[in-house]
Amino acid sequence: MKRYLVALLCLLLILACGGNKAGQTQDETPADSTMATDSTATDSIADPLADSMANLPMPKAADELFDDFIFNFAANKNLQRERILFPLRKINGSKEELLSKEQWKTERYFMRQDFYTLLFDSERQMEIVKDTSVNHAVVEMIYFNTGAIIQHVFDRLRGAWMLTSVQTIPISQSNNASFLEFYHHFATDSIYQTESLNSSIHFEGPDPDDDFARMDGVITPETWEAFAPELPKKMIFNIIYGQPRKEGNTKLFVLRGIANGLELELTFKRSDGKWKLTKMTT
Repeated sequence: MKRYLVALLCLLLILACGGNKAGQTQDETPADSTMATDSTATDSIADPLADSMANLPMPKAADELFDDFIFNFAANKNLQRERILFPLRKINGSKEELLSKEQWKTERYFMRQDFYTLLFDSERQMEIVKDTSVNHAVVEMIYFNTGAIIQHVFDRLRGAWMLTSVQTIPISQSNNASFLEFYHHFATDSIYQTESLNSSIHFEGPDPDDDFARMDGVITPETWEAFAPELPKKMIFNIIYGQPRKEGNTKLFVLRGIANGLELELTFKRSDGKWKLTKMTT
């Protein structure tokens, strides 16, 4: 996914550097440039990028990996309408409706912010994002304030990824329900966060003294405050590649920046019904 993000954001920068808008001085700030709290951006980034991509064809190779497809799908509103199976089934509990093409509103997904998040059960499972045989994927938008998950279900039909349905379920029905309940408490309560640390947390990250080396270390609950990352609190994304699995006792929370090189992995393990942070990788 990253190679598409880098290339297209570079295109956006080129367009932006073409000159000031009429009547706007260098000291003026566009009204739509304000970034919302909780790392959620307005359309100041998403819409110019989407507009620049609106008439660009999607590379054929993007249908091989779902990660490459979903970025193009999110950024190109014309492509998005072509890759939805209309009338689109929208399911919320016992309520079901069919959306026409005219009723569909463009969905930008993670394009409205500068990062996206993923959940995995193991480091080995993370390799599934490179598996070209995956023909089913679900993009989840997990809203902690409403306790709901909106699932966009995609299937690869005749070699082309298509959005086939949209479903809304309560977080309690998710295969990751236990971890999601824990995560929200962990991200919003500093005292609970400290209580949910392993006695020692394995740390891997760049060596501040060598740009080409990495270092290993140990973080203790006493030193955690100096290392604690800022985590999204209101809403996170997840992508299920293939068929969902029953929740296990290990969970990797991955936060990846969009074209800025940011990478954060938090490993949690559950013992006696309690989740604990055991490893952090940056």
